[in-house]
Amino acid sequence: MASVHEYKRFENSLVQRVKEAAIAVAKVFSAFFRAIGRALTHRYTVVFVPHSEKKVYNLHITVFSICCFFLVMAGFIAAFVWYGASYSNARGILSNKNSRLQDVQASLDQLRDETAVLLKEAKGFESALSGTLAALGAEVRGREGTAAPGDLSSFFDMKETPDGLLQEVDDMRRLSGFLSSAVEPVKELGAMLNSQSALLTEIPSIWPIKGGIGHISMYFGQNENPFTGQYYIHKGIDLSTYRQGDPVVATADGQVVTIDFDKDGFGNYIIIKHKHGYYTRYAHLQYAKAKAGQRVQQGETIGYIGNTGLSTGPHLHYEVHIGSDVVDPYKYINIRSTIAKPNR
Repeated sequence: MASVHEYKRFENSLVQRVKEAAIAVAKVFSAFFRAIGRALTHRYTVVFVPHSEKKVYNLHITVFSICCFFLVMAGFIAAFVWYGASYSNARGILSNKNSRLQDVQASLDQLRDETAVLLKEAKGFESALSGTLAALGAEVRGREGTAAPGDLSSFFDMKETPDGLLQEVDDMRRLSGFLSSAVEPVKELGAMLNSQSALLTEIPSIWPIKGGIGHISMYFGQNENPFTGQYYIHKGIDLSTYRQGDPVVATADGQVVTIDFDKDGFGNYIIIKHKHGYYTRYAHLQYAKAKAGQRVQQGETIGYIGNTGLSTGPHLHYEVHIGSDVVDPYKYINIRSTIAKPNR
């Protein structure tokens, strides 16, 4: 029982001490805030004395109002600094965007210039394409029931777009449509040129000396015989490079049908049979490289210029036959050196 009473006394004593400590702390805080309150409510008088006999003005202020004034001023200054920084940042961004806008404008102006050049070139292409197709007899079909492919008359007579698009965008769309419609005619033209190129390899159509060198020393037709001095019909053309050994080429695809030697005439000579009834003869050769029965291609070396047979010097005698008829080879030559032009 004694221990219980002692515990109760200790508990009451502890509660009492806690109460006293709490009251003491509360008194300290109360005194502190009262002191602050007295300091903030302490009044000061500011006297404005004019340099005349006018009324003196007294301004009564407290420490609290002074603190509020400085807080408001600090807020204004902070807001001014923040808005100033925001304005400077926005101005920098705006300046950067303005610089980029100027670059874009310059690029757009350049694009417009290039578009104008492109349209001009497209018009020239249209004229050239139309003229080429007409010359070759290629069919020009209309597109979507309006203008024919390659006809840019409507393309170059454009109006402003109603939906507000840039005129250059509309121009490029129309140009794209024109180029798309021109694909098929160009393919037809390529196929036609390929077929004609194949045909040109089947007929004697190139200069018979490799590299297009040499000149015509005697033409086809009536000429003076260098041995007898009498006029006779020369059945080919004589080509000279003033030396022996220059390569002689086949003037068309074909098959070698004759390789022979004529002591009192052509000397070493080759005859090639081509398609469409053509034959070619290459005479006075130094020697023949091709073999009898061999198939040769246009431009392939078949022999070398010589001075064999009845000849006054190194040269190539070249003939073109259609069936049993002898024709002027010069009319079939479309590749020759500048010194091989007629100089009669």
